[in-house]
Amino acid sequence: MHLELRHLRTIKAIHDAGGLARAADRLNITQSALSHQVKGLEEQVGMELFVRRTKPLRLSSAGLKLLRTAERVLPEIAALQAEFEGMTSGRAGRLHIALECHACYDWLLPVLDSFRKAWPEIDVDIRPGLSFEALPALAREEVDLVISSDPETIDGIGFAPLFDYEPVFLCAASHPLAGRAFIRAEDFRGETLITYPVERSRLDVFTGLLGPARVEPLAQRQVELTAVILMLVASGRGVTVLPDWVVREARSNADFAVLPLTEGGLTRRMYAATRSEDTAKPFMAHFVRLARSEPVKLQRGTAG
Repeated sequence: MHLELRHLRTIKAIHDAGGLARAADRLNITQSALSHQVKGLEEQVGMELFVRRTKPLRLSSAGLKLLRTAERVLPEIAALQAEFEGMTSGRAGRLHIALECHACYDWLLPVLDSFRKAWPEIDVDIRPGLSFEALPALAREEVDLVISSDPETIDGIGFAPLFDYEPVFLCAASHPLAGRAFIRAEDFRGETLITYPVERSRLDVFTGLLGPARVEPLAQRQVELTAVILMLVASGRGVTVLPDWVVREARSNADFAVLPLTEGGLTRRMYAATRSEDTAKPFMAHFVRLARSEPVKLQRGTAG
């Protein structure tokens, strides 16, 4: 048996209309063509699909089985068609994001809040479980965008610059280093450094300062939440280095001292990595525009 969508539409139209003439009008075909189509369908099925000489025209038991299939399949096909049309026009799609930046939630969530209002049909998700293998996951199409500060040369992957930021040093206001004008690598030798639980290659303090100087802190303590890191630092349990957008409130808090790393400060850049064929999609371009503006508001203390 070879069923086509037009067969399912025919059964549904005749059932809904209660007769061939009205169903033919709904399908925009002649009654003769519709009768011929029904006859051909019954020959394929091998049994009658309608109880003849009834008003309104009724489906047989075999016709009812076919109707149930039509009622299940046709809405799915219509939804799929609408989804494809939305994707073609740029209104619909998927934006699954992986992070190589543990502190990025501070600015990413406000960005996504603005994004969803402009693109309600886009399926948005954050995939933190892919943090350490994010770029390979992007190439495998498991995610659609990666937030990273470490661009790489990968075929088919493009890195769009988002914004520059400064990793800064935080300690308790009573800490001996609090009076310094800036912090050097050597200053970490006697300190417990509190960091997020990620690889050192993802931590600015190691890649930009301690690694090149070959300096090890006295100890390293890993903490998941930013709020807990700040609490421990304020209590004198250690020092930390965080992006400038995270410490905007700590700068005006008397419990903390916020200092630059090195005399000139360190500057890093955040990127959005996408597959090359996705870069020009309207919703992807809009996300990148939002991601370039919201963090700057946080850095300036003007968000909200």
